[in-house]
Amino acid sequence: MCTAVTYKTKDFYFGRTLDYDFSYGEEVTVTPRAFPLPFKKCGELKNHYAIAGMAYVPHNYPLYYDAFNEKGLCMAGLNFVGNAHYSEEKKGKVNLAQYEFIPYILGKCATVSQALKELERINLIAAEYAKGMPVAQLHWIIADKEQCVTVEFVKEGLKTYQNSAGVLTNNPPFDVQLFNLNNYMRLSNRDGGNAFSDKINLSGYSRGLGALGLPGDWSSQSRFVRAAFVKLNSVSGGTEEQSVNQFFHILGAVGQPRGTCVTDGGSYETTVYTSCCNAAKGLYYYTTYENHAISAVDMYAENPDGDKLYRYPVIRRENIHYQNR
Repeated sequence: MCTAVTYKTKDFYFGRTLDYDFSYGEEVTVTPRAFPLPFKKCGELKNHYAIAGMAYVPHNYPLYYDAFNEKGLCMAGLNFVGNAHYSEEKKGKVNLAQYEFIPYILGKCATVSQALKELERINLIAAEYAKGMPVAQLHWIIADKEQCVTVEFVKEGLKTYQNSAGVLTNNPPFDVQLFNLNNYMRLSNRDGGNAFSDKINLSGYSRGLGALGLPGDWSSQSRFVRAAFVKLNSVSGGTEEQSVNQFFHILGAVGQPRGTCVTDGGSYETTVYTSCCNAAKGLYYYTTYENHAISAVDMYAENPDGDKLYRYPVIRRENIHYQNR
């Protein structure tokens, strides 16, 4: 499964983990302004905002997992299996396939407010990208430096939520996830004192006792609580290096080591990659399960007015720095 978070220091940061039992061969992909983005039911975007993020790219079409555009708008899709529901085509609506949602919004919208207005026109349909590629059941987090929302297409229709936590995982639906935080309102980043009873002498024996009860398992509901607690209490320096370093530590709190989650098929779910983008500077950082060193792609190092994709294979080999060789 996956976890996405937002984070703000002097700049605005956005990223996610992709937790799965295999990789599709995703690449960091820059889609410049003049690269045509065709849509199954609603024409083509011939000119749009430049986009960068992690994508699987079959037939030269970027299927983005998470991305941001040149205006600083960020978006990621996370598994929402059993709850996601896509409709039949509707007249008078912008009918988009699920995989077209991220490029459409990031291609046209500069802010969350603009994205919310565009959502009023959108109807997501259950259309495959290609034969043998089933429709992914997802919900989405959309964020800029001013606000963050969660978007869910369910049987009852489109639901959007203001996301005050700046966190998204998977099931259950977002309003349930957010309400569940009430169960952890007594957690603290400070040790505190004895609130159990004044009739028994209890004292702290370790630092960190204020967060006793913070869930540590890999379920999506527990990861939501853990990521929210770590992110909302996180303190970082203001430099780019300090902010990026802290961001990866935040998502490190929900990373999955191989062997801790076995699928029904006997494979192991791991954190395939972790991403962090600086939406203001156009920088996309990532690590992989096999490579802890932070790699980066600069959107503006390429021609933003180009008409061809820029693709960067993910670096998966560990890079160990030997200090005495």
